[in-house]
Amino acid sequence: MTDPLLTTLMQFGAAGLIGLLWLHERRHSAVRDRQLEQAHRRLLTREREVNWLLKVLNDNTRAINSLEHSQRRLIRFLSSRYQQRPGKQSP
Repeated sequence: MTDPLLTTLMQFGAAGLIGLLWLHERRHSAVRDRQLEQAHRRLLTREREVNWLLKVLNDNTRAINSLEHSQRRLIRFLSSRYQQRPGKQSP
């Protein structure tokens, strides 16, 4: 606060001091409200990012499981074909 404003408020005694404190608290509160709003926006953005990453992880897990299943089927098929060939010994 500037000196003239402080001097003017102090002329009113305790009421001036209370008014000064109230003005200071309101300014601080407005700054804090802006900080909280910005933090809330960042959290919402991060929540969307985390949800997107979880979806990608889920899709990738599903794809890996499908690939593993296909590989196992291919191994079983090739094993059965190899064992059915006459004149071949199993390793």
